[in-house]
Amino acid sequence: MLTLSPGERTGVRAGVITNFIPHPKSPFQTVSSAGNIEKPAHFIMIDEGLRSELQKQGIYTTTLQELYNWGRANSVWPLTFGLACCAIEMIATSMARYDLARFGAEVFRPSPRQADLMIVAGTVTKKMAPLVVRLYNQMPEPKYVIAMGACAISGGPFKQGYNVLKGIDRYIPVDVSIPGCPPRPEALIHAIMTLQEKILNQKLTGPDRPRHLIAGAPSEFPVPAYGEHDLEPPSNPQLWQPPVIKR
Repeated sequence: MLTLSPGERTGVRAGVITNFIPHPKSPFQTVSSAGNIEKPAHFIMIDEGLRSELQKQGIYTTTLQELYNWGRANSVWPLTFGLACCAIEMIATSMARYDLARFGAEVFRPSPRQADLMIVAGTVTKKMAPLVVRLYNQMPEPKYVIAMGACAISGGPFKQGYNVLKGIDRYIPVDVSIPGCPPRPEALIHAIMTLQEKILNQKLTGPDRPRHLIAGAPSEFPVPAYGEHDLEPPSNPQLWQPPVIKR
């Protein structure tokens, strides 16, 4: 919670704190010897009764974590690309009938350098899988993935085909999966809302913080190569392990 002493207030206008300068003796975060950001022991939370009274006067208080997550959750920019018929449903979602702009996610970017979200919409063939992983690696952190449709999740009706990848989660981490063949635009909107809820609940500190806030956590994953009979490796062992079959 942002708390100010008299020496720290440099400007207040219409209930909004401006030109905030943290006091050197009251830091809001510390860095441990392991490089992890930790909450200080004197971290002060505002009383809920006081918060309610302030809101009645038009003054709203929040935490830096809530403000940070609110801004990210409402400005998720998807990457412009589609693989198969699910992409038609994705395109329809951004049109006037469903209006994905209500959720701040209508800005489909032509470059992975400007995108936050990869919607894997359609069948991922083994010829296309290395390119999908390469695009994911080019996206800056924090980044998220929605697997749209049965094909992107598990191969769908083409699962037994020799040329179809049985799920994109074998090579990149997936945050939300949408079943269906193909899913309707309402399903994609629900997935966007689910992803927003996940972002809003993320912690900036502690062991439960997201991957992009952990020093040394991987942000890029190996791009599979075309082998003689299959992709090499057939999956990323850090992300996916084949199920153990007990007979």
